[in-house]
Amino acid sequence: MKINLIIADDHPVLISGIQHELSSIHTLQVVGTANNSTEIMELLAKEQCDILITDYVMPGGEFGDGMTMLSFLRRRYPNLKIIVFTMIDSQIILTELIKLGVHSVLNKSEHISHLIFAIHALYAGATYFSPKPHPGNDLNPAQTRTTRRLSRREAEVIRLYVSGRSVNEIASEFNRSKQTISSQKTSAMRKLGIKRDVELIRFAREMGLVTTMRSDDGLEEKLD
Repeated sequence: MKINLIIADDHPVLISGIQHELSSIHTLQVVGTANNSTEIMELLAKEQCDILITDYVMPGGEFGDGMTMLSFLRRRYPNLKIIVFTMIDSQIILTELIKLGVHSVLNKSEHISHLIFAIHALYAGATYFSPKPHPGNDLNPAQTRTTRRLSRREAEVIRLYVSGRSVNEIASEFNRSKQTISSQKTSAMRKLGIKRDVELIRFAREMGLVTTMRSDDGLEEKLD
């Protein structure tokens, strides 16, 4: 029996690389690939999928990315097993993904063997997380304090904002008012003791909240 997979990432080269590595595993079958959340939903509507392998930061789709997309997937397809394959290395986000019910989170820097193992583990009903530290291991004290202080929504608002999205765009994605999103951003900055956007950007970089973010002069900077 084949394990049916969908691979989603906004980097076509990475998708091709994963497909190549998995092609030699006779138990695995890639039934489709996607570059954003819209394409994921279209594939899930027509293909039988056991496991979705998806990036966390993947803008441009109708259903957003990050927690917005994953929360929607968990509601629409509660039995779908999900592997989040990402360069983000944030205890805040990892903790919230586990709470959401994501079955596996892997760092793209890990050897491909971890992804293959995770696929089979999830299919057997287990969970699998990157060998990098995760909740339950010894956490960096600063990360632990931040995890406790920021709410999931505050962390997600910060991630989207420093990635280059405006308050209006974030409000539209979350179906909230501009004032609500602005208040959540302000609340997060106050909790973190941050007063300026440039300090917020540096904090997000240090905490691994995003892989694409505004640089200090307002331009986007690719970190992965």
